[in-house]
Amino acid sequence: MANRLSSRCDQQRWLSETKSTTPTPPASPSLSSTVPSTPGFTTPSSDSSSSRARKRESAKGKFNLYGDDWEDTVDFAIQSFDQLPHRLFGANQHMIINYELKEALRLMLRQFNAPIVYCFAYGSGVFPQEDASKPITEAEFRAVHPKPPDALVKSQKGSPKMIDFIFGVSHVQHWHSVNMKQHRDHYSGIASLGSGFVSRVQNWGAGVYFHPYIEMNGMLIKYGVTSIDNLVTDLSTWDSLYLAGRLQKPVKILRDHPQVRVANQRNLIAALRTALLLLPPNFTEEELYTAISGMSYLGDPRMSLPTENKSKVDNIVKNNMVHFRRLYAPLIKTLPNVTFTENVRLDDEDWVLNPLANTKLEQDMDPVKRGNMVRRLPSKFRSRLYFRYQKNLSIPKEEFSRMMKEASDEEGASVQRHIGGEFERRIATDDPKQLRQVVRRVIKQTVNWPSTVTSLKGLATGGWGRTLRYLREKFEKWSKGRAQEKARKSAASEAEKEKSE
Repeated sequence: MANRLSSRCDQQRWLSETKSTTPTPPASPSLSSTVPSTPGFTTPSSDSSSSRARKRESAKGKFNLYGDDWEDTVDFAIQSFDQLPHRLFGANQHMIINYELKEALRLMLRQFNAPIVYCFAYGSGVFPQEDASKPITEAEFRAVHPKPPDALVKSQKGSPKMIDFIFGVSHVQHWHSVNMKQHRDHYSGIASLGSGFVSRVQNWGAGVYFHPYIEMNGMLIKYGVTSIDNLVTDLSTWDSLYLAGRLQKPVKILRDHPQVRVANQRNLIAALRTALLLLPPNFTEEELYTAISGMSYLGDPRMSLPTENKSKVDNIVKNNMVHFRRLYAPLIKTLPNVTFTENVRLDDEDWVLNPLANTKLEQDMDPVKRGNMVRRLPSKFRSRLYFRYQKNLSIPKEEFSRMMKEASDEEGASVQRHIGGEFERRIATDDPKQLRQVVRRVIKQTVNWPSTVTSLKGLATGGWGRTLRYLREKFEKWSKGRAQEKARKSAASEAEKEKSE
């Protein structure tokens, strides 16, 4: 309870700072000498000129910059390039955690001489996936984290967990070269073959090189190294969904990068659109966040082995509703085909910070809007979906090649809205059960191979000792989750018996 109150206070502080720092559009130079600087103040002349500008921009002809099918609201108050992008763009990606814990994690990053340009912490070590089952002794906690900061002890309570990180770096081989000189003990025997070989191994699978069970600043951590280019590519195209899938769930960004922030915003909107294809017309927040969280685990070989808790997705969502709402609610408000059925506001702290709230939503099943949604999925993922439906709909190869060319994202320097055609509408209007099966199959196809290769690669990059320790802990998690599932089923069965009696 104390941990939730602390988190709520941190969230409230962010909300108040956001409200107080929201920028006011600068006044027009021609009006600055005659119009008081009152927020929202306008004159009849400014109203009429703004109205004329809007009509001119939306009229057909040379001033029609966006087209009649452009769905986004255009902000005509923007006057200069330094107002782009908005300084709060992507603020939904930044989760609020305990301030002392955040600083402890940032301090840990300073122990690396090799330059880290982007970093996020993720997983149960930062975002609890269950309540502590029982108090543990200090010695038991220190068996995991030898010299933990107080903030970490308070955060993880009676369930100490290794903290997971992803490091985004600019030049992979150079980074490993510097890091091996400083932290040779973080590497297995393959480091003796040089940084060039290590960087080639990193490129196998999802393009991440993991270092598990590393002690830094008294904390037990695991860090994965990837290039910024690889990270941005996966976020933008869903080439493997390995990194994109992790960023579709709440993470704590410790070092941000503008290119990654923009790509991740596209990734989050794509996750929303894909989840909408999997959901019925009416659903709840929890069902939406569960659909999103479960995508990256479809096809993950670990989920088919006794090494992962089968209730993992449910635990992630139910224990992090506030974080998921912060991540996705602002994006839901921007999409034209999904709405909250209740009157909720992003500045309503009683709703935003309520972990028990489970607001209902509805989506527009109009074929045109859903066809547009299919067309705007990430390119690599969308291509796989198209090939699946080519077989299902028995489309001739020549006709399919023509449609693929028309659906290409290569549009030169023009600014065009991606509009779904007949093929996309046929996909969107497929039988809902069939559509869900195909989308899930494509997700599995995307995730399976990179995840399998990365898991096998861990045997070489982590070393046998660390790998066996990792598998042992995963097996313990699975056993615990299985026991919890049996207990839930038993309780449900008892409740049914009582009702029948």
